[in-house]
Amino acid sequence: MSVTTLTMNGTLVSAAEGATLLAVAREHHIPIPTLCHFEGLSEVGACRLCLVEVEGSNRLQAACMTKAVEGMTVTTNSETLRSYRRQIVELLLAERNHVCAVCVANHTCELQNLAVSMGVHHVRYEPQAPQLSMDASHPRWILDHNRCVLCTRCVRVCDEIEGAHTWDLMGRGRHTLVISDLHEPWGQSESCTSCGKCVRVCPTGALFEKGTSATNKDPHFVTYLKMAREQKLWNR
Repeated sequence: MSVTTLTMNGTLVSAAEGATLLAVAREHHIPIPTLCHFEGLSEVGACRLCLVEVEGSNRLQAACMTKAVEGMTVTTNSETLRSYRRQIVELLLAERNHVCAVCVANHTCELQNLAVSMGVHHVRYEPQAPQLSMDASHPRWILDHNRCVLCTRCVRVCDEIEGAHTWDLMGRGRHTLVISDLHEPWGQSESCTSCGKCVRVCPTGALFEKGTSATNKDPHFVTYLKMAREQKLWNR
């Protein structure tokens, strides 16, 4: 296997051929914030929190979508990047109704954790407060559009891991919603297998189990499923 050498934050690092900058950074314990990324799922570059500076490029690059190239010089943590990331988190908090104190994902929410780690103590933008609906038609789980950050983790895990493709996106811009089937109530979906994978990978309190006051998130959930299937652990 070919090995690529590049410079990341002034340090020479090695990378496997075809690896993304995000994968290289994580392999070398260099922190880069993400929200749409989830180990084991395809990359979509939706949240833009993983933007990095690449020498020679006149625009910031999404680390999850950019391949490591021999001789590349990358900066992952500059004041410019920190400013952009704080702005993105503020915009996400302003776009919908993220009131942490009354959310089931309080203290386990990835958006909340990002805000704390970046020092986002207030939001400079006018709250949109769209007053979106909740779908509690499923017997076990609830979808709260007010907490959704449109990371599409639920869409991808349902499609790529479960193979049901119950979830998809509808609309454009701030009117975009995650929908089940052709915008049918979740509880009436004929494609949903009630596996719960979408709930497990949701980074916020947008998808949660009925009757619970906390969420159960596992960042290694999907990679374990893929490994188990590849090794046919359930066929013995």
